[in-house]
Amino acid sequence: MGWWRRTVLPAVAAVVATTMLSACGNGGGLRVEGPESPPPATPTPSVALGTSTTPPHPEKTPEVAVDLYKVRSRLLADRRLSSYDRTVLSNCTVISRCLSRGKTVDVLHSGKPQQIVLIHTLDKFVFGIFLIALEPSGPRPIWNLNVEQPTVNASPGGDLVVESKIFTINDPVCCPSGRRVEVYRWNGRQMTKVSSTDQ
Repeated sequence: MGWWRRTVLPAVAAVVATTMLSACGNGGGLRVEGPESPPPATPTPSVALGTSTTPPHPEKTPEVAVDLYKVRSRLLADRRLSSYDRTVLSNCTVISRCLSRGKTVDVLHSGKPQQIVLIHTLDKFVFGIFLIALEPSGPRPIWNLNVEQPTVNASPGGDLVVESKIFTINDPVCCPSGRRVEVYRWNGRQMTKVSSTDQ
Protein backbone atom coordinates (compact mmCIF):
# COMPACT_ATOMS: atom_id res chain seq x y z
CA MET A 1 0.00 0.00 0.00
CA GLY A 2 2.85 2.37 0.90
CA TRP A 3 4.57 1.46 -2.33
CA TRP A 4 1.39 2.31 -4.30
CA ARG A 5 1.18 5.76 -2.69
CA ARG A 6 4.83 6.50 -3.39
CA THR A 7 4.77 5.33 -7.05
CA VAL A 8 1.27 5.60 -8.54
CA LEU A 9 -0.03 8.78 -6.88
CA PRO A 10 2.84 11.00 -8.09
CA ALA A 11 2.37 9.63 -11.62
CA VAL A 12 -1.37 10.37 -11.56
CA ALA A 13 -0.71 13.87 -10.22
CA ALA A 14 1.78 14.51 -13.03
CA VAL A 15 -0.74 13.42 -15.69
CA VAL A 16 -3.46 15.66 -14.20
CA ALA A 17 -1.11 18.67 -14.04
CA THR A 18 0.00 18.15 -17.65
CA THR A 19 -3.62 17.96 -18.81
CA MET A 20 -4.53 21.18 -17.01
CA LEU A 21 -1.54 23.06 -18.41
CA SER A 22 -2.37 22.02 -21.98
CA ALA A 23 -5.96 23.18 -21.46
CA CYS A 24 -4.65 26.59 -20.42
CA GLY A 25 -2.43 26.75 -23.48
CA ASN A 26 -5.22 26.20 -26.01
CA GLY A 27 -7.91 28.15 -24.23
CA GLY A 28 -9.90 25.14 -23.01
CA GLY A 29 -11.75 26.14 -19.85
CA LEU A 30 -9.81 29.41 -19.28
CA ARG A 31 -9.86 32.85 -20.96
CA VAL A 32 -6.85 33.42 -23.20
CA GLU A 33 -5.51 36.99 -22.94
CA GLY A 34 -4.33 38.87 -26.02
CA PRO A 35 -1.54 41.41 -25.98
CA GLU A 36 -1.70 43.57 -22.93
CA SER A 37 -3.86 46.64 -23.54
CA PRO A 38 -2.37 50.02 -22.72
CA PRO A 39 -3.92 51.59 -19.64
CA PRO A 40 -6.61 54.18 -20.38
CA ALA A 41 -5.28 57.68 -20.67
CA THR A 42 -5.63 59.55 -17.44
CA PRO A 43 -6.91 63.08 -17.95
CA THR A 44 -4.73 65.88 -16.72
CA PRO A 45 -5.79 67.31 -13.36
CA SER A 46 -7.08 70.55 -14.91
CA VAL A 47 -9.37 68.65 -17.30
CA ALA A 48 -10.42 66.09 -14.68
CA LEU A 49 -11.38 68.84 -12.24
CA GLY A 50 -13.05 70.99 -14.88
CA THR A 51 -10.55 73.80 -14.48
CA SER A 52 -9.28 73.90 -18.05
CA THR A 53 -9.36 77.44 -19.44
CA THR A 54 -9.19 76.40 -23.11
CA PRO A 55 -12.62 76.96 -24.72
CA PRO A 56 -13.96 74.16 -26.92
CA HIS A 57 -13.32 74.69 -30.64
CA PRO A 58 -16.48 75.06 -32.73
CA GLU A 59 -16.89 72.48 -35.46
CA LYS A 60 -15.57 73.66 -38.79
CA THR A 61 -18.11 73.94 -41.56
CA PRO A 62 -17.33 71.25 -44.12
CA GLU A 63 -16.06 72.46 -47.49
CA VAL A 64 -18.38 72.09 -50.46
CA ALA A 65 -18.08 72.60 -54.20
CA VAL A 66 -21.32 74.05 -55.51
CA ASP A 67 -22.02 73.66 -59.23
CA LEU A 68 -21.51 77.17 -60.63
CA TYR A 69 -23.49 76.39 -63.80
CA LYS A 70 -26.52 75.62 -61.62
CA VAL A 71 -25.88 78.77 -59.58
CA ARG A 72 -25.86 80.85 -62.77
CA SER A 73 -29.17 79.31 -63.89
CA ARG A 74 -30.81 79.92 -60.51
CA LEU A 75 -29.57 83.51 -60.37
CA LEU A 76 -30.86 84.28 -63.87
CA ALA A 77 -34.26 82.87 -62.84
CA ASP A 78 -34.36 85.19 -59.81
CA ARG A 79 -36.42 88.33 -60.59
CA ARG A 80 -34.55 90.22 -57.83
CA LEU A 81 -31.23 89.96 -59.69
CA SER A 82 -29.86 93.41 -60.59
CA SER A 83 -29.81 94.38 -64.24
CA TYR A 84 -26.02 94.67 -64.25
CA ASP A 85 -25.53 91.20 -62.71
CA ARG A 86 -28.07 89.79 -65.16
CA THR A 87 -26.20 91.29 -68.11
CA VAL A 88 -22.88 89.86 -66.92
CA LEU A 89 -24.31 86.38 -66.28
CA SER A 90 -26.32 86.31 -69.50
CA ASN A 91 -23.22 87.02 -71.57
CA CYS A 92 -21.00 84.68 -69.55
CA THR A 93 -20.98 81.18 -71.01
CA VAL A 94 -17.54 80.26 -69.61
CA ILE A 95 -18.47 80.26 -65.92
CA SER A 96 -14.94 80.68 -64.56
CA ARG A 97 -14.80 84.09 -66.27
CA CYS A 98 -17.63 85.54 -64.19
CA LEU A 99 -18.29 83.33 -61.13
CA SER A 100 -16.02 81.67 -58.58
CA ARG A 101 -16.42 79.98 -55.23
CA GLY A 102 -15.64 81.74 -51.96
CA LYS A 103 -15.75 80.41 -48.42
CA THR A 104 -18.10 77.74 -47.12
CA VAL A 105 -20.05 79.06 -44.12
CA ASP A 106 -23.09 78.34 -41.97
CA VAL A 107 -24.41 81.80 -41.23
CA LEU A 108 -28.00 80.50 -41.40
CA HIS A 109 -27.20 78.29 -38.37
CA SER A 110 -28.96 75.41 -40.08
CA GLY A 111 -26.21 72.84 -39.60
CA LYS A 112 -25.88 72.72 -43.39
CA PRO A 113 -23.21 74.60 -45.34
CA GLN A 114 -23.83 77.65 -47.52
CA GLN A 115 -21.49 78.73 -50.28
CA ILE A 116 -20.24 82.25 -50.92
CA VAL A 117 -20.15 82.83 -54.69
CA LEU A 118 -18.24 85.80 -56.14
CA ILE A 119 -19.26 87.58 -59.34
CA HIS A 120 -16.41 89.29 -61.16
CA THR A 121 -15.08 90.66 -64.39
CA LEU A 122 -12.85 88.72 -66.76
CA ASP A 123 -9.76 90.04 -64.99
CA LYS A 124 -11.11 88.87 -61.60
CA PHE A 125 -12.25 92.25 -60.28
CA VAL A 126 -15.00 91.17 -57.85
CA PHE A 127 -18.00 93.48 -57.72
CA GLY A 128 -20.53 91.40 -55.81
CA ILE A 129 -21.19 88.32 -53.66
CA PHE A 130 -24.04 85.84 -53.35
CA LEU A 131 -24.93 83.62 -50.39
CA ILE A 132 -26.12 80.29 -51.79
CA ALA A 133 -27.91 77.65 -49.71
CA LEU A 134 -27.14 74.08 -50.76
CA GLU A 135 -30.35 72.06 -50.86
CA PRO A 136 -31.32 68.65 -52.29
CA SER A 137 -33.25 70.44 -55.04
CA GLY A 138 -30.15 72.45 -55.97
CA PRO A 139 -28.48 75.75 -55.04
CA ARG A 140 -30.83 78.47 -53.75
CA PRO A 141 -29.85 82.16 -53.63
CA ILE A 142 -30.41 83.60 -50.16
CA TRP A 143 -28.82 87.05 -50.25
CA ASN A 144 -26.46 89.19 -52.29
CA LEU A 145 -24.35 92.30 -51.83
CA ASN A 146 -22.77 94.63 -54.38
CA VAL A 147 -19.28 95.21 -53.03
CA GLU A 148 -15.85 95.75 -54.54
CA GLN A 149 -12.95 93.36 -54.02
CA PRO A 150 -14.36 91.77 -50.83
CA THR A 151 -12.91 89.31 -48.37
CA VAL A 152 -15.75 87.29 -46.84
CA ASN A 153 -15.55 85.16 -43.69
CA ALA A 154 -17.79 83.83 -40.96
CA SER A 155 -17.14 85.12 -37.44
CA PRO A 156 -16.86 82.67 -34.50
CA GLY A 157 -20.41 83.69 -33.57
CA GLY A 158 -21.72 82.81 -37.02
CA ASP A 159 -22.08 86.32 -38.49
CA LEU A 160 -20.92 87.12 -42.01
CA VAL A 161 -17.98 89.55 -42.03
CA VAL A 162 -17.41 91.36 -45.32
CA GLU A 163 -14.27 93.45 -45.75
CA SER A 164 -14.25 95.45 -48.96
CA LYS A 165 -12.12 98.07 -50.67
CA ILE A 166 -13.17 101.70 -50.91
CA PHE A 167 -12.20 103.42 -54.15
CA THR A 168 -12.39 107.13 -54.86
CA ILE A 169 -12.60 108.52 -58.37
CA ASN A 170 -8.82 109.04 -58.54
CA ASP A 171 -7.78 105.64 -57.12
CA PRO A 172 -6.13 103.16 -59.51
CA VAL A 173 -7.44 99.58 -59.40
CA CYS A 174 -4.33 98.47 -57.53
CA CYS A 175 -4.57 100.99 -54.74
CA PRO A 176 -7.90 101.77 -53.04
CA SER A 177 -7.96 104.66 -50.56
CA GLY A 178 -9.59 102.72 -47.74
CA ARG A 179 -11.53 99.71 -46.64
CA ARG A 180 -14.90 98.94 -45.08
CA VAL A 181 -15.76 96.15 -42.66
CA GLU A 182 -19.43 95.19 -42.46
CA VAL A 183 -21.05 92.52 -40.32
CA TYR A 184 -24.28 90.83 -41.39
CA ARG A 185 -26.48 88.53 -39.30
CA TRP A 186 -29.27 86.13 -40.20
CA ASN A 187 -32.41 86.97 -38.19
CA GLY A 188 -34.34 83.89 -39.22
CA ARG A 189 -35.81 85.50 -42.35
CA GLN A 190 -33.09 87.65 -43.91
CA MET A 191 -29.57 88.98 -43.52
CA THR A 192 -29.38 92.28 -41.67
CA LYS A 193 -26.42 94.63 -41.26
CA VAL A 194 -25.38 94.91 -37.61
CA SER A 195 -22.27 97.07 -38.00
CA SER A 196 -20.17 98.96 -40.54
CA THR A 197 -16.75 100.53 -40.05
CA ASP A 198 -14.73 102.53 -42.56
CA GLN A 199 -10.96 102.71 -42.26
